[in-house]
Amino acid sequence: MFYGLIKSLKKILPKQLFYRGLLIVAIPIIILQVTITLVFFDSLWIKTNKGMTRALASELKTFIDAYDNEKTDKDFIIVLYKENLDINIKYKENLKLPIHNDKRWFSPIDRTLRRELKSRNLNYWFDTTSYKQLVNIKISYENGFFEFFIPRERLTSSSARIFALWITVPALLVISIAMIFLKNQTRPILKLAEASEKFGRGEKIDEFVPSGALEIRKAGFEFEKMRKRIIRHLTQRSEMLSGISHDLRTPLTRIKLQLALIKDRKIASELSDDVDEMEKMLNEYLQFAKTGAEEKTQKFNFQVLISSLLDKYDNPDITLESPENIEFEGRKELLKRCFNNLIDNSLKYGSKLAVKIEILRKNFRVIIDDNGPGIPETEYENVFKPFYKIDKSRQDTKSSVGLGLSISSDIIRSHGGKIELSKSILGGLRVIVSLPS
Repeated sequence: MFYGLIKSLKKILPKQLFYRGLLIVAIPIIILQVTITLVFFDSLWIKTNKGMTRALASELKTFIDAYDNEKTDKDFIIVLYKENLDINIKYKENLKLPIHNDKRWFSPIDRTLRRELKSRNLNYWFDTTSYKQLVNIKISYENGFFEFFIPRERLTSSSARIFALWITVPALLVISIAMIFLKNQTRPILKLAEASEKFGRGEKIDEFVPSGALEIRKAGFEFEKMRKRIIRHLTQRSEMLSGISHDLRTPLTRIKLQLALIKDRKIASELSDDVDEMEKMLNEYLQFAKTGAEEKTQKFNFQVLISSLLDKYDNPDITLESPENIEFEGRKELLKRCFNNLIDNSLKYGSKLAVKIEILRKNFRVIIDDNGPGIPETEYENVFKPFYKIDKSRQDTKSSVGLGLSISSDIIRSHGGKIELSKSILGGLRVIVSLPS
């Protein structure tokens, strides 16, 4: 039960650090203010109002008793109440008291006034809302009633508004200051998260300058060190592999010259095919490494990119379903190469192709369906390995070096996305590419 309660609270609590920190600051202040307010209203304001109302009810009862005395000068006592107590009194003869249609049970003034007048056995009617500065009280007397117009301050203390102002304004001031400080503390974390996200997508970012609290700065410095180590490692690896790939061209050229001198044409042809395949591998990798190293991120229309790739085939069996305007920021040429590989693969093994782009909440998906032979589910992960080929389900493997899907997967992952394979509705292979929007 306790675990379930904690789990329910976690669902309600905000997910962002700024709002969680604000709750930590605001909740104790709100609890303190509510407690003080309840104590004030219970021990001071309500009791004060009760004493003031009781005194007023006693004055009204005294007036009626004195007015009822035959020896009393009626007009004199009315004038006396007006001059000394600021209470205007009128006697209305041959009239009945109005009926209470609306009893405001939620009003402390009405409840207290009702209780005090009833305790003195007075037949009464009052109105505390019609006049802003006055309270109208009518008390039955003989064949009519007395109408009293009493200043509102005789029934309620004005300190309640001042107290409410003084207790609310400092609380709002403290919470506002806390919001400013929390915003300043969470901004460096957001900057670090944005830099990490950009770096994860392969975008080039400027020198990251850590800021904020000591712990946040330490995390920022460590991120910058890690970023530089990764860039240095990737650069060294790319340069090394590019150098090896470039250097291999010389011996391959010599092998080609030696093959031309072999008299057995069958052996020469087989060896020449192997050399051509090696050259394709080298050229494909060198082109990928060159494009990835030189290209910078830019903003472009993704729908136009896919549409231009499909238009060059001029094939009525190719369909595209997509929203018109999809703005995306990334390395355009790399993505163009990636989707060109995927579309070429689908058309190489199938005659029909259906491309659909769906916009989701935080990302969008490119779904490519073909009617080819497809790939067994057990091979879905293997086809993304470099130089891996499936001879059973696909033919014409001589034209492929097994790097297309591997390079495409690296390009998509460098943009923060992923590639998934499944069974197509057309009977062949479905490729689902998800990219952050």
